Amino acid sequence: MPSTEPTPTAAGKPVVKPISAAEHLAFARSQRSVSFLQTPAWGRVKTEWRSESLGWFDGRRLVGAGLVLHRPLPRLDRLTLAYLPEGPVIDWSGEIGAWLDPLAAYLKEQGAFAIRLGPPVVTDTWSAAQVKEGIADPGIRRLTDLTGQAGDPVGTRVSNALKAAGWLPQNPEDGFGVGHPQFKYEVPLAGRSEEELLGGMNQQWRRNIKKAAKEGVEVTVGGGGPEDLKAFHDLYVHTAQRDHFTPRPLHYFETMFAALNAEDPERITLYLAHHQGDLVAATVLVRVGAHAVYSYGASATAKREVRGSNACQWAMIRDARAAGCDVYDLRGITPTLDADDPHVGLVQFKVGAGGRAVRYVGEWDLPLRPMTYRAFDLYMRRRGR
Repeated sequence: MPSTEPTPTAAGKPVVKPISAAEHLAFARSQRSVSFLQTPAWGRVKTEWRSESLGWFDGRRLVGAGLVLHRPLPRLDRLTLAYLPEGPVIDWSGEIGAWLDPLAAYLKEQGAFAIRLGPPVVTDTWSAAQVKEGIADPGIRRLTDLTGQAGDPVGTRVSNALKAAGWLPQNPEDGFGVGHPQFKYEVPLAGRSEEELLGGMNQQWRRNIKKAAKEGVEVTVGGGGPEDLKAFHDLYVHTAQRDHFTPRPLHYFETMFAALNAEDPERITLYLAHHQGDLVAATVLVRVGAHAVYSYGASATAKREVRGSNACQWAMIRDARAAGCDVYDLRGITPTLDADDPHVGLVQFKVGAGGRAVRYVGEWDLPLRPMTYRAFDLYMRRRGR
């Protein structure tokens, strides 16, 4: 653990203070898994925000850590929204106030008008079979309409504690907002063989993986160099135009790969699927400890029949399992199960991988300066967040 001078603990609460990037990274490496959004490197990716690493100390012992991204108010740079995406990394099963009260006190003193955080805590899970049944049932429109989900008492307790302490939920009904998704899709890997993982997929996924192999699709791991990233980005822009979303610029991915690879050479990996010399799909995998995340994907409109996207997914799942990961995270889904909703196609695709749909506690705001927070919230609503 990092060495520091003894720090008194007030009323049994850990003390919050800045830590170095090295201390932060050492703490992250001591955990089974941490969101890559809570690594020091992520602060170097989000260059438009000021970042700092904070630690929770019990005496000399570092017992928690968080990456804070400071978003300044327009025309008032000294006031910021302090954002901890998918964090902080603390013991969420304990007394929440003991962890978050000193965080609020420190950030308010530093000029934060509000805190936004996203506890990495699950409230509910639904099996792939339950989700499939829900999509097939015209009476079911959302994941939350399903019965029989597995609830997590820690998640329920965290949600109740945040609400009681004055935190405000920031979770839109469709599951997607300005922050990170509350609903995700995950494939458990721990203790499962490749055969078991394939067996958990639906027939379409298994057929597509076999077809990609039969058609001669070759998946290679790119080094994240200029040529590989340019090839990925060209395909990603093509995908954005086809699927009607706004792509990130090439410079963003150059910064992301440089920052994450500098922190750990195995942190981020680019997968490229070629068929007879043509790039047909590409994906980005990010891993911290035992948590592997499908971060970005792109696919060509031509040659979709060779199933390059499934080949990339299977390569990432196999590599995540071989690296000892507990989970393969396919990131966000909407909670819709309505067959007429255009978002349900994404749900169906991810459900095909087997696994489970997961609801997290979601993102919450704590106004530290209520009048400033209300003005900021109004400003963001007017500009569509």
